[in-house]
Amino acid sequence: MTQPLLRIGTRGSALALAQTAELTALLARLHPELAAPGAIETVAIRTSGDKIQDRSLTELGGKVLFTKEIEDALLDRRIDMAVHSAKDMETFLRPGLAIACCLEREDPRDAFFSRAATSLAGLPAGAAVGTSSARRSAQILHARPDLKIVPLRGNVETRLKKLEAGAADAALLAVAGLKRLGLMQRITAILPAEDILPAPGQGAIAIEVREQDERARHFLALADHAPTSICVAAERAFLGVLDGSCKTPIAALAEIDGVVFKLRGMVVKPDGSEQLMTARHGVASEAMALAADAGRELKSRAGP
Repeated sequence: MTQPLLRIGTRGSALALAQTAELTALLARLHPELAAPGAIETVAIRTSGDKIQDRSLTELGGKVLFTKEIEDALLDRRIDMAVHSAKDMETFLRPGLAIACCLEREDPRDAFFSRAATSLAGLPAGAAVGTSSARRSAQILHARPDLKIVPLRGNVETRLKKLEAGAADAALLAVAGLKRLGLMQRITAILPAEDILPAPGQGAIAIEVREQDERARHFLALADHAPTSICVAAERAFLGVLDGSCKTPIAALAEIDGVVFKLRGMVVKPDGSEQLMTARHGVASEAMALAADAGRELKSRAGP
């Protein structure tokens, strides 16, 4: 049996496999040798975050639950590259690993699902909103302290089924994942970023490699969408200054229009009682410096 030229590691969820298929198709178009049958092997890896569904990520240890086993395979050379939802990646990568490429970003906003209302504002007092995201919970409670947050974990389809079964009156999910799964018709409403600011990296697919692996970098060089990579790197720089983890409600969205760069960033108390925001505008070449400066500002304003 012919050995594959590339082994791509990913989680085994429908969304993760769809994201990997997007990368595989792009690489096959860019590199004729990768278009041959069997040239690229998808290696599905079950992570701790996939195995444990009855507790919140915050109490279990955070984002590392969705990346550790995949990164182990990368470091052990069982795979050549790893596909991640950029928002699931830890703020600081493990030594020897790097993000080599980002695919063009999908819609970074959050989607609202409910049979009880057509918007977050329209929910009745005391309604239960399902989410396990500290960022979403804090922003919801800041806007509507009268609502109740209930944990809702699992992949996209699992969460939608739980919502339909009455586990909550409403739920928030990322638009990008729903679009990649062909589920846009199920959305009640898309929430403007001005109302609910997305997570850093939301909507973007990041490809992780061994830092010194020039062969993997060669294959990915032409696949990179530079504006997305700049925006994701800036959002991660903002997060890094704040020492952010999934325990800390932090939101950020960077955008590039031509050479113009803009960033909105936010930190929120977990109970939603206080919300601090900042923004930066400048040229794209200064994106990292602007993002780090925004992080320092909020760190100073928020205190320990």
